[in-house]
Amino acid sequence: MRAPEIKELRFGDMVFNRRGRPFRRLIHAVVSISLRLFFRRIETINVSEVPYQGPVIFVMNHPNGLIDPSLVFVALPRKASFLAKSTLFKIPLLRRLLAVVEALPVYRRIDDADVEQNKSTFEASHFLLKRGGAIALFPEGISHNSPKLLPMKTGAARIALGAISGFGSEARIDLKVIPVGLYYTSKTRFRSEVLLFFGKPLEVLPVEPDENGGPPREAVRELTDRIEEALLEVTVNAESGVEIDTANEAANLFLSVSETMDLEEPLAARFDFVRNYLSELDSAADDSIEGDEITGLVSDYKKKLRKLGLEPENLSLSKHPYWYVFKHFILHVMLLALFLPFTIVGVVLHLPAYELTRFLGSRFRKHGADDIVSTVKIISGLVLMPLTWIVAGFVVGYFGGVELGLAAMPVAAICGYSAMRSLESLTDLRGWFRAVMLFFRKRDLFIQLLLERRNLHKRLKGMG
Repeated sequence: MRAPEIKELRFGDMVFNRRGRPFRRLIHAVVSISLRLFFRRIETINVSEVPYQGPVIFVMNHPNGLIDPSLVFVALPRKASFLAKSTLFKIPLLRRLLAVVEALPVYRRIDDADVEQNKSTFEASHFLLKRGGAIALFPEGISHNSPKLLPMKTGAARIALGAISGFGSEARIDLKVIPVGLYYTSKTRFRSEVLLFFGKPLEVLPVEPDENGGPPREAVRELTDRIEEALLEVTVNAESGVEIDTANEAANLFLSVSETMDLEEPLAARFDFVRNYLSELDSAADDSIEGDEITGLVSDYKKKLRKLGLEPENLSLSKHPYWYVFKHFILHVMLLALFLPFTIVGVVLHLPAYELTRFLGSRFRKHGADDIVSTVKIISGLVLMPLTWIVAGFVVGYFGGVELGLAAMPVAAICGYSAMRSLESLTDLRGWFRAVMLFFRKRDLFIQLLLERRNLHKRLKGMG
């Protein structure tokens, strides 16, 4: 069995390797920049398996509002039209953007919309697929905070069967349905991480229409069940958020053994561990003594580390020779000192916009039935950060002239980026520095924690 292809989505891949009309490419660039700033790391699994030609329906889980389609929009190697809830088309600016990316409206009962209008959306989807295009949709129907998939709506199956069976036409097409799993280390936290898992394509076979001229109910239900099973294979599912938090803590500990000051395990490894860990917990539900025991041990161990201001990976500094650790600290301290003026300016300039973005994210958490916290944060940042640069340019221009004012705007943006990266580096460096101090001051405690981590790793290996 071939190993999955893991790829970190780089800025250049997201912005420069795209085709389309200039305005669409501009939107693509803006969305890409926003996502790369909000998320520290974006990874994909098996994205190269996506066919570049031919009709495709992408089906995805929907945990994170407009961020979900935005991620797929920048990660897909081909153009796709999204099915979006009809209420978004009532927002003037968003309606224009949705038109540029060729989105199609979905009318939901939960929005008090006329669901009969979905017939025209289905017809447009069929037409697009018959031309060899691609569409992307969310069979769960709403964006949610549930720790597991919600029951699937039948829209994806009805569109697929309607297109493949050529209702109203003799044409037949070779259609693929591709599941895409979205896995966030944290949906709403700035500089968190996200993984997009492209699963195995599902074959769709034509069916004979029923007495109403549409796909038979049994065939729709059967394909919907297959779509649900395929999505279960590329997503993390649990009975509660507590179980997922527990699995993530165990993953932090397990993966830390192979991480160093320069090496970070791919998100795919975390995803696999969390899925397997939850599966083991579920299979041992009737005899959960061992599961409860290991959960308690991991929790107690994490508490010990937090009291010392450490993360599990910080203990891996013992893998490095003294000279390497020393060089690592000196180099990073020098870089932080070099960019310190830019960092200070960046923090002072952008702190008001950052805090306002956080406030708006906490204030506006829902759009109808959908969770939109990250969506609000990113859109707020898209408005407030450039506004910060413009205000800085006007202030400098007022006192120093037009030329200096124009120059101040890109400098303000650079300072903001410097502040973000420097603060991240400082946080990371602080953990490693504390580990060094513990190693020299309380070596016995350091070794004890290291041995305890090794023993926990052995026990977790059987679960992950």
